[in-house]
Amino acid sequence: GRDAYLFVHAFHHGTPTAFPVTGTAEGIVGGERKSIPLTFQRTDRDGVYALSNQWGSTGEWTLVITVSQATDDVAQAIVQVNAAGKVFAVDVPTREVQGRPFPRRMTAQEVEATLRNRPVVAAGPVRD
Repeated sequence: GRDAYLFVHAFHHGTPTAFPVTGTAEGIVGGERKSIPLTFQRTDRDGVYALSNQWGSTGEWTLVITVSQATDDVAQAIVQVNAAGKVFAVDVPTREVQGRPFPRRMTAQEVEATLRNRPVVAAGPVRD
């Protein structure tokens, strides 16, 4: 409960569901690329899974979280975590099907891009 880093809510057409939730933490730590499989804990609420920090406190990370209804029917959430351990972006990639957005799987290149194209925030003197 209390040590959860974030909670994942699995829905299907607005209804909480117990579809399997899987994921990986994709990161760069000290210039080295890492990939860590994530384990999710069921909670006492339908369709709600707890994720604890399994990737540590250093490096830049992208959490790729997958809810699978069927082999080709998945929704993914991409959660970007900065070096301070804070979530700064969440995205659910979609594709258009008959003019409506449907969840889709991220490509490996897209996941890489979230790590490589990070905004770098430099602190410096404030100028008017």
